[in-house]
Amino acid sequence: MRVHREVVVVPTRSSHEDARAAHHEHGPFVDVTSLVRGVVTRSQVQTGVVTVFVQHTSASLVIQENADPRVLDDLQRWLEKLAPEGAHYAHDDEGPDDMPAHLRASVTRSSETLPVEGGTLDLGTWQAVYLWEHRRRPHERRLVVTVLGV
Repeated sequence: MRVHREVVVVPTRSSHEDARAAHHEHGPFVDVTSLVRGVVTRSQVQTGVVTVFVQHTSASLVIQENADPRVLDDLQRWLEKLAPEGAHYAHDDEGPDDMPAHLRASVTRSSETLPVEGGTLDLGTWQAVYLWEHRRRPHERRLVVTVLGV
């Protein structure tokens, strides 16, 4: 029996961008969906994946509902109960929200991988990508966005 194997080489595209997202005083969630969409569009990838990574240990990323802001409010309240602020942490160099921010980031995600289809970010109807700031004061956060595909 003769086995014939053929290797098909498909040219791929990749794109990598660093982006900044600023957290302001009107809530811990920053919708970065349009930022990610922009990187996908500029990449010219039609089918593939995009990875978003936050380069910080006191912020995270989450894909969540964008229709009802009470979902985000409930998520924030839940996480505050899970990792409350207080003087009982050894690591408090930057204030009482320092260690709770690290704990909150450790139980959430520092990266998300999303599908790209038809040259656009392929999210569900009610989904958005959020930077979730776990510190109280405003910060500018660095995101690394990488698109791979054809």
